[in-house]
Amino acid sequence: MSLRLKIHLIVGVLVTLFVGAVIGLQLGNMRDSVREEVVAANRVASQLLNRTVWLQAAQGTPAMVGFLQGLGRVRSNEIALYDAEGRLLYESPPSPYKVGRDAPGWFAQLVGPPPSTQSIAFPDGRLVVQSNATRAVVDAWDQFFELSVAALSLLVAVNVVVFWMVGRTVKPFGQIVAALGRIEAGELDVKLPVLPGTEAAAIGAAFNRMVDGVGARLEAERRAGEAERELSDRRQLAHWIDRHLEQERRLIARELHDELGQSVTAIRSLALSIAQRSAGRDDQAEKAATVIAEESSRLYDAMHGLIPRLAPLVLDAFGLADALRDLVERTRVSQPQASVALELQLGDVQLGNEATLALYRAAQEGLTNALRHGQAKSLRVSLRAEDEGARLEVRDDGQGLAPGWRDKTAEDGGHYGLRWLQERVEVLGGRLSIANAAPRGARLQVWLPFSPAPLEEAT
Repeated sequence: MSLRLKIHLIVGVLVTLFVGAVIGLQLGNMRDSVREEVVAANRVASQLLNRTVWLQAAQGTPAMVGFLQGLGRVRSNEIALYDAEGRLLYESPPSPYKVGRDAPGWFAQLVGPPPSTQSIAFPDGRLVVQSNATRAVVDAWDQFFELSVAALSLLVAVNVVVFWMVGRTVKPFGQIVAALGRIEAGELDVKLPVLPGTEAAAIGAAFNRMVDGVGARLEAERRAGEAERELSDRRQLAHWIDRHLEQERRLIARELHDELGQSVTAIRSLALSIAQRSAGRDDQAEKAATVIAEESSRLYDAMHGLIPRLAPLVLDAFGLADALRDLVERTRVSQPQASVALELQLGDVQLGNEATLALYRAAQEGLTNALRHGQAKSLRVSLRAEDEGARLEVRDDGQGLAPGWRDKTAEDGGHYGLRWLQERVEVLGGRLSIANAAPRGARLQVWLPFSPAPLEEAT
């Protein structure tokens, strides 16, 4: 049922109830009026005839008949004269008022009073006076009919006007419904014009604001989706580049270890051989060969110091635990002023290649930052297996992190190793946290799941 029909029915029912109440009140007034008129007329006629009948009865029954014939019709009363034997001598003539017309029976019962009969006895007979409300009821019926026609006309007119006015009033709501249907169909740029009426105008303005808000939100979501896809593509590309960089670093490290290392060793051996042969014979040749041997030795040492930084070959050969032991031992050798402790609780857990490399790089970055920036004297590296992943922790007793170091790093750049490490850990589905430790120093924690998140190759 539409809103227009509901309002029309409500107004129609209210008007009908009002008209019915008015007609009911009018019927009550008509019933009281008819009864008052008929009862009063019957009472007056009875009292008048009661006084007159004895005067006429003394002159005989013919005189009574003559009196009644001269009296004629008495309104709202039927008069009948009977002799002593009960024969009808006189009956009042019918009323000439609205001859041939009578009110419906239901109306006569509703409005008319019950008949009242008065009997006046005298020596030669009796006079019967009976009330007759038919003419008064006809008058009331005529009034009721006119009132009903007027009320029906008013009801029809009011309903027509209400139907027309309600139609004009609810017309803007049809536009709103049509606009909502278009939005449901996918047209998100629908706008409503300025609608007539305070409520309709307010709803239309709110609808237009809603459309603008939805459009802005969809645009923001679209841009956010594009940014998220772009960020995901960049992360995948960065991961792809990182993997290839690691591969290239491994290749370079192996070339340095296998090829260049052997060549430098051969050069040093040849230089030492030349120095031995030239001893006591050619001082210049001996000195030059000795210098070449020393430089070859320094080059070999520098190369072996560079190889672990390029790629931890021991990680591929012996695993994460031995690689961390090697890293801690080399740190102790290179930083004799610092104390470095290692705790391993991995058990039989086997990590993937990327997770193993990420944990090794995290330990390497944590030790480097603690020694270089924190001026730490005591460091502790721990790696333990948990229910669903492995947790690496590097803790030191250095200067700790400066207040606002993250904002400062974002402004002037720096800590590329930490940013690279965080991206790498997030790609693998892990977590990285860096915070100050009590009572002093800093703590770096990396957690990686045993089953890393699936990665897609960027092409």
